[in-house]
Amino acid sequence: MTLSELLSTLPQVGTVRWIGVRPSRRVPMVTADVVEARAGAGLTGDRFSGTAESKRQVTLIQAEHLETIGRLLHRDAVDPALLRRNIVVSGINLLALNGALFRIGNATFEGTGGCHPCSRMEEALGPGGYNAMRGHGGITARVIEAGLIRLGDEVRLLRGGQLGKHES
Repeated sequence: MTLSELLSTLPQVGTVRWIGVRPSRRVPMVTADVVEARAGAGLTGDRFSGTAESKRQVTLIQAEHLETIGRLLHRDAVDPALLRRNIVVSGINLLALNGALFRIGNATFEGTGGCHPCSRMEEALGPGGYNAMRGHGGITARVIEAGLIRLGDEVRLLRGGQLGKHES
């Protein structure tokens, strides 16, 4: 197979494990069982909702990385609410969705970039939090088609992305 074919093939299907929205800046995440994704606007109830031009309407992180981040900090898996990401998924490599179209529940997304940690991770996770998150921060996405997302929903590739966008 060519590299282009490999990038457009992702047989794994992920699962939504946790959902959270942040109503405004510097307030705790609000955990949800279901959330509405609005085309060009992000998630209902999230502070980034309504920013059509933003490439960061929704943030996703892999559940498998929560344990890794915790271990790097010499403790158990971290609470996803501390990481300020909207959706935690398991069973699929999120980097493979960067630059691609994918579906969660009945909403469609485009992966738009890496979700790199900020200095707030030191505050949220303690000393070393920023470096523990490096390479494990997940991806950002834009909502292409509206729909509901529920705990347990599938995360599935629709169409692969462009070469070079996947590994950022």
